Amino acid sequence: MAERPGERPAASGPARVYSRRRLLVTSAAAALSGAAAAAVGVGIADAGSPGAAAPAAPDTREEDTVPFYGLHQAGVQTPAQSAAAFCAFDLHADVDAAALRRLLRLLSDDIARMSAGRAALADTAPELAAAPARLTVTVGFGPSLFDKVGLAAARPAGFADLPAFPTIDRLDPTYGGGDLLLQICADDALVVAHAQRMLFKDTRAFATARWTQRGFLPQRPAGQTGRNLMGQVDGTVNPRTDADFDRVVWSTGTGWFTGGTFLVFRRIRMELDTWDELDRSAMEAAIGRRLSTGAPLTGTAEHDEPDLDAVDATGLHAIADFAHLRLARGDGPAIQLLRRPYSYDDSPGADGASDVGQLFCAYQADIGAQFVPMQQRLAAGDLLNQWITPVGSAVFAIPPGCAPGGFLAEGMFS
Repeated sequence: MAERPGERPAASGPARVYSRRRLLVTSAAAALSGAAAAAVGVGIADAGSPGAAAPAAPDTREEDTVPFYGLHQAGVQTPAQSAAAFCAFDLHADVDAAALRRLLRLLSDDIARMSAGRAALADTAPELAAAPARLTVTVGFGPSLFDKVGLAAARPAGFADLPAFPTIDRLDPTYGGGDLLLQICADDALVVAHAQRMLFKDTRAFATARWTQRGFLPQRPAGQTGRNLMGQVDGTVNPRTDADFDRVVWSTGTGWFTGGTFLVFRRIRMELDTWDELDRSAMEAAIGRRLSTGAPLTGTAEHDEPDLDAVDATGLHAIADFAHLRLARGDGPAIQLLRRPYSYDDSPGADGASDVGQLFCAYQADIGAQFVPMQQRLAAGDLLNQWITPVGSAVFAIPPGCAPGGFLAEGMFS
């Protein structure tokens, strides 16, 4: 009889080997005579007796944990951790809404456990879960998921793939698309790797891995903006307060998606070998900020408001018309979306050229009104385009959080 997605298969592989081993040990013990058999029996009895010392409970400090349950999913407003893995999956053809519901229950339960420093249900190395290092796992849905499982009516309004940006995009399908996303972040790369392995176990009956991309951030004091591999302070203009997040990031209104957000994920290759040929003043002109402090060229501190009308001694804009800062800002408000980027550094190619860059993650309430106009301006005139190339792209709807006893996207099935 064929298994349905999510059903536990009959014992096989390691479980079956374990059963055979136990049978052999039992048979050998039975074959022993007199005192030897008694000694074996005593040893086994002592190991499992009520008086035997129990393993010490893991010491999970409160500051090591990020709550899983809540109005919003963790991993968005959470201060960015130092290690991340972004894992996309394609659903199997036989996965329908009922199977997706079972998968989300499995994922929600295991994510809640691991976020609290407890082992996932199928964890054979629970010691690796004891120190979660601010682990968060954020679940997202690609535009294709809703049609595949027969829930087209539940797709959030306006949610679709990005338009093309042909002047800059050199997209490799290896790094894009996907029905389901798991964004796994922690302050310990080992925790990220272990959580990824546990959650891949949950998905096997439902989906096939499409891509995994890993990123990192520098260790830095709380509240300090990180730097990217170009040396730039990156992420200065971000929402800071709950009111900022409510205005810029979280979806409002009615319906099951209230409290969710939308992620634009872009893999951007950096041409560091040619970037290194510039002097610092040319680098700063392309960005519109000072490399030393992250301050705009018209200011002295990172969070100074840039003066886009200021001119230099030549009568030209002090922050050039082609500067990344100016084009990213446009005529809109300073805070337009949440940037939560990670750097990546993969093996160099056969020619020795670097394969490094950024996993750009932008969260917003409306992709069409927030990210798309910004990217169109940058594609048309950003001088930085000479040294950065988008090679992967995907969008995901990030459902709201859930309450204890519930599961992610539960309202989608109502």
